[in-house]
Amino acid sequence: MRTVIYARYSEGGKQTEQSIEGQVRECKEYAKAQGLTIVDKYIDRHITGKTDHRPNFQRMIKDSSKHLFDAVLVWKTDRFARNRYDSAIYKNALKKNGVKVLYAKENIPDGPEGIILESMLEGMAEYYSAELSQKIKRGMRESAHKCHVTGGYLALGYKIGTDKSFQIDERQAPIVKKIFEMYDKGQSVTDICRKLNSIGLKTARNGSFNKNSLRTILKNEKYIGVYNAQGVRVEGGVPAIIDKGLFSRVQKRIIENHKCGARKKAKVNYYLSGKLYCGSCGAGMAGEYGTGKHGDKHYYYVCTNKKRFKSCGQKAVQKDWIENLVVDATEKYILRPEKLDAIAKRCAEIQAHDTSQSDELRYLNKQLSETKIEYNKVCNL
Repeated sequence: MRTVIYARYSEGGKQTEQSIEGQVRECKEYAKAQGLTIVDKYIDRHITGKTDHRPNFQRMIKDSSKHLFDAVLVWKTDRFARNRYDSAIYKNALKKNGVKVLYAKENIPDGPEGIILESMLEGMAEYYSAELSQKIKRGMRESAHKCHVTGGYLALGYKIGTDKSFQIDERQAPIVKKIFEMYDKGQSVTDICRKLNSIGLKTARNGSFNKNSLRTILKNEKYIGVYNAQGVRVEGGVPAIIDKGLFSRVQKRIIENHKCGARKKAKVNYYLSGKLYCGSCGAGMAGEYGTGKHGDKHYYYVCTNKKRFKSCGQKAVQKDWIENLVVDATEKYILRPEKLDAIAKRCAEIQAHDTSQSDELRYLNKQLSETKIEYNKVCNL
């Protein structure tokens, strides 16, 4: 019988490749004793059996429809799945493809007795998994009540003590203090990241500083001594690196900068776009802006020939100045009663001779006629 081996070990530091080697060895011994021919192996590492997001397991299920093998051999029932629902679904899928599931270390007979025994073993595996998860969560919560490290990456500036508590890392803590002080003094997140990276400093994950990692540091209450994990919050549960006054000022500035950033993103309308032309070469003038040394933005119009081809010597024109000049000239020379009457008369003459609207109407009537013809064809089918 053509047989494939499926082996898996769960997440966790205590799980090693030896687990896979042991499962495969015992499966091969079983196959040899039963006269089975091993044709392939499917192995998932660091993946729990409680989930069906197992890439090689899914590949095995898919390959079963190609009739490449007749049986799947696993070490025990809990290697196949630790969830009775998933186990039933996938075993049914294999059964439809003519594939049996065999166990190297659990002798499950054919017939009704085997069904009951297999169900009991699967139920025990699911119970064990649920109980283990419950114990782990309870243990982590107890650790949280003691303000101990419960996993994940350590925030920059801290290390783990012998009793699993947070302790200040004297090498990294000055970096954290410097970040808060630089931001409090008005330096931007981008500038701070650039300076830190330029001297080779690294984040807690040993990466380069960026906007996200820096904002995570600046917003982290742990630096003022607040422990927060597993739903447990304890003020003073962690040794503080930053005083509350500095932290409070930084939070206030973060909020202010966020509001300011939103204002800076507001759309700027260049009212003379498409209407303003260069007095030197006749090309159009396009809206542009630049940032001054203090971070202020300046808006102006620039000749497109100068911008694209450097072929014009016309200087850029300040946006506000030229727009105000045009508005003043319009009010002075155009928006006079006698001028407005002449403008209105001329607009009426242009509209009377404008054939674009009638052309559009003819086009729409043509489309309507064609649609009615197609509709009648469908109705007569």
